[in-house]
Amino acid sequence: MRELAENWWLLLLRGVAAIAFGVLAFIWPGLTLLTLIFMWGIYAIADGVLALWAAIASRGGEIAPRWWLAVVGIAGILAGLLAFVWPGMTALVLLMFIASWAIVIGALQIWGAIRLRKEIEGEWLLGLSGLLSIAFGVVLFAQPGAGALAVLWLIGSFAILAGCVYIALAFQLKKYKRPA
Repeated sequence: MRELAENWWLLLLRGVAAIAFGVLAFIWPGLTLLTLIFMWGIYAIADGVLALWAAIASRGGEIAPRWWLAVVGIAGILAGLLAFVWPGMTALVLLMFIASWAIVIGALQIWGAIRLRKEIEGEWLLGLSGLLSIAFGVVLFAQPGAGALAVLWLIGSFAILAGCVYIALAFQLKKYKRPA
């Protein structure tokens, strides 16, 4: 607790940064999307380089064979480079992945609601959640531009809310700071 209280200002800075990112996501959604794609590209390249390094440096016979790590590394590097070369296509593929995920999760929620209808009351809420998830996925497939904007707004909203929570927590922690 003391460590957290002594460094309360770091949480405050995280909160301010999160709110700034959230506001920028609303003001410049195109730039935000491009930034997220490039950040993912950097991550994919870094992950690929580290996997390739592990393949080269390992002696084999451990958890994963070396050739598998090499393939994963090369795939990661190529995917990251493609994100920089074709950011629009990367955004579309990512959006389609989110849409597919939403539809699968929605179908599983409906299935779960049907299975639970004799076990609990209010199972219809789980089914409704599933329907909403499927509808979200269908909208993303049907209107990818609007879907991308909606996803960015969700990310921006989350960042602003999380930033507010971080700031509130920072000021709560500040109360426990030892006097200098």
